[in-house]
Amino acid sequence: MKIGITCYPTYGGSGIVATELGLELASRGHEVHFITYDNPIRLDPSHPHILYHEVEVPTYPLFHFPPYTLALASRMAEVAERYSLDLLHVHYAIPHSISAFLAREILAVRCRVPFITTLHGTDITFVGAEPSYFPITKLGMEKSDGLTAVSEYLRNETVRVFGIEREIRVIRNFVNCEIYRPARKDARQNPYAPPGVKVLMHLSNFRPVKRVQDCIRILAEVLRRTPAFLLMVGDGPERGPAEQLARELGVDQHVAFLGKQNQVHRLIPLADVMLLPSRLESFGLAVLEGMACGVPPVATRVGGLTELVTHGVDGFLEPVGDIEAQAARVLELLTDEELHSRIAAAARYTALSRFCTSLVIPMYEEYYRQVCAG
Repeated sequence: MKIGITCYPTYGGSGIVATELGLELASRGHEVHFITYDNPIRLDPSHPHILYHEVEVPTYPLFHFPPYTLALASRMAEVAERYSLDLLHVHYAIPHSISAFLAREILAVRCRVPFITTLHGTDITFVGAEPSYFPITKLGMEKSDGLTAVSEYLRNETVRVFGIEREIRVIRNFVNCEIYRPARKDARQNPYAPPGVKVLMHLSNFRPVKRVQDCIRILAEVLRRTPAFLLMVGDGPERGPAEQLARELGVDQHVAFLGKQNQVHRLIPLADVMLLPSRLESFGLAVLEGMACGVPPVATRVGGLTELVTHGVDGFLEPVGDIEAQAARVLELLTDEELHSRIAAAARYTALSRFCTSLVIPMYEEYYRQVCAG
């Protein structure tokens, strides 16, 4: 098939999932066209089945805000017609579903190019629920030829908040279990932490919903009982406050802020515990990537995380903001080798048995065929 994919090319879950999906589809022989304003994070445009089409937004004195949605719609229509795309797949409802809807209407008299919208979380729970965006977000979903969500939680929230009555297919996020895998004990060398010190890791876009400063507070509690080092992977508005808090708590020598990283599959196996203290997660991609690498998660009992992690089996889930409880779980994992080994093995098994690309990508392929068949 010939598939057009549009996403936010920045460092965030929706863009990463869209990019990984495109790479997996291309590896299966599909022709994948990325249509965005910048080259997506983690995308390898040198792949023979991947093409990238940049969206240019001309500036004009009349426009206080450049009309990206309209420029994107025109580019989608142009690429779809020129390359005879079978469908468009947009990730994150706003504004991509509206641009795809306009592109479909532009092409309607010449050809049929259906589009699928995948909901990722904040496009529904935060952005789309804002009164200014509510009607247009609902329209984009209702006009989509196919609609998917990354968790049952997100599907239910979409129905509750927007009153959507049509089918929303749940296709959960995925991980390439050949790329994301545990490191051999004899090959594991951590250039960031002192020798022999156990490592915690947090991976996100450092937005307020991630509660990044909780990671620093958890580290401070853990250090009262045992040596530890924290790797903070990613960047965003909460990085500065987190760095300041580390200095205030006197733990800044036990944490490294690595910024945005493309090769996270090489970093994650260096960790002993993955931290995700978010206020809300529609799925929790960083947790899944950690589990595939045999890194037990300590996360919060919210949203789609409860569909990914089985508490006490392949990770731990504690209440949002409960630093003491989360730190206690981290301590258990760092100081009890038998427990850590058991949880790590179960985490890897969960990734292998439920979320590997070999299981999930065929669900997208089948859905594409259904949507194209009308």
